[in-house]
Amino acid sequence: MADLLQIWWVWLSAALVLALIELTVPASIFLGFAIGALVMAAVVGFGVITNTSALLALFAALSLVAWIVLKRMFRHQTSAPRIVTRDINDG
Repeated sequence: MADLLQIWWVWLSAALVLALIELTVPASIFLGFAIGALVMAAVVGFGVITNTSALLALFAALSLVAWIVLKRMFRHQTSAPRIVTRDINDG
């Protein structure tokens, strides 16, 4: 299992799977993990870190940062229905 974490396309595949899960499940949490896995594909591809523990810790940190950034970007969007007080068709 540790050897699989050293291959860049495994991280890229994980990013794709997590992004597809985000599209099908309305949870708004998997996109942060997908972004973390995508960055990890680049990190592993360039061979910056080879230690498995460090890879997992970096993935967790990157996913958390991506999730926080996405939450701040989309904080004003709610799933609640919008209440319209003025219709555009009214004079």
